[in-house]
Amino acid sequence: MAGTKKAVQPLITYLRQGLAPPSRQFGQAAIRKFQTASTAYDEASPEPAPANTAELDPSLVIKRTQEEKLMKAGIMPIGSRRRRAALQDSANIPFEQLPYQCFQEARKILQADRQEKLEQIAVQRARIAKVQAQDAAVSGGEKEKQQRLKSMHKHLEELKILADINDPMIKKRFEDGQGDMNRPIYRYLADRQWRSYHRNLIVQRISQMNVVPDVLPHIDPTADVRLAFRRHNVQPGQFVDSRVSEVPVKLDVQVFDKGERLVSVAVVDSDVPNLATDGFDYRCHFLAANIPIAPTSTSLPLSRLSKDTQILLPWLPPFAQKGSPYHRLSVFVLQQRAGETVDVTTVREKLQRDGFNLRSFVDKHSMRPVGVNMFRSQWDEGTAGVMERAGVDGADVEFRRKRVEPLPYKKKDGARYR
Repeated sequence: MAGTKKAVQPLITYLRQGLAPPSRQFGQAAIRKFQTASTAYDEASPEPAPANTAELDPSLVIKRTQEEKLMKAGIMPIGSRRRRAALQDSANIPFEQLPYQCFQEARKILQADRQEKLEQIAVQRARIAKVQAQDAAVSGGEKEKQQRLKSMHKHLEELKILADINDPMIKKRFEDGQGDMNRPIYRYLADRQWRSYHRNLIVQRISQMNVVPDVLPHIDPTADVRLAFRRHNVQPGQFVDSRVSEVPVKLDVQVFDKGERLVSVAVVDSDVPNLATDGFDYRCHFLAANIPIAPTSTSLPLSRLSKDTQILLPWLPPFAQKGSPYHRLSVFVLQQRAGETVDVTTVREKLQRDGFNLRSFVDKHSMRPVGVNMFRSQWDEGTAGVMERAGVDGADVEFRRKRVEPLPYKKKDGARYR
């Protein structure tokens, strides 16, 4: 320590006198003096961030704060962050005009293949028009004619998909979230993406937690159903706080076949304790019918449905009494028959929340379940307040497990251990 002080002492002396310390290896010219002017690289200050969302480009933002501003405004960033960072330094050449010979030659082959498929589409449309114009007796009856037309229309839709499936611009727009769901190719790509993961997750959850067959005996999901409470997105099977689920859930239902159709939505609790039978019953927390959905119309907020023509049972906040197991809340989307509507006034008079049986409701109105999702509810610190505001009794009731008495021959004799 004494040696360090001795070595630093000359430097302290020079600094106090306002002199520059001598350099042992270089001359006085090699000593770098302090300066107040900034150098060239210091003058290049970063560009200020845009003040409002209108100045942000969703295809170029790379900062997390800018992405959050866009998402709060309802605009999703396009592509990955790595891709957006690369676009900032690119020459902004359109994707289809990239100056790569192999890429352009491949595009010529794909365009020739697409032209061939377009010719097949024209031929198929002519055949459909011919079959529609001819007498039903030629096709073996009206039923056979409709069956043949259905098969021909199915082949026509397949040709439309094959015409665009290899187009790089189609894939780019789909990956950027700019696909038009009115076109068959984008519906096909969205369906394939959904089936690759999210559908498998839904099927795994409802099978693992026995939603099927407890609520319905069978379901083959063909529509993507997402849940959200205000801005809280809910994953399948997630526990939701009772204060969050006090407001009606918002659905996002994406169907992958063309056309508009009417659906019904049911939210069923399949874990309502029944003390009389020492088991569990069902309770319907929400039921609505005659709701139109389409591939381009996916948002379905339950709070905005009509009370006169759509809502059969209004929203009842999910709750689980203290001591009871967690409750499974299942959300089913049921497709109604084409051209048929549910008479809300008549059906509402016969419905009851407690003991609601979804199987009977589906069979009676000839509906087909096409989508499902679920979340779970349990007793928490806000459940009592939620039940009080909803006018539900039983917040002061606590369930306890029964003590199972051992069989007489398994009881241990205490005298032996004395």
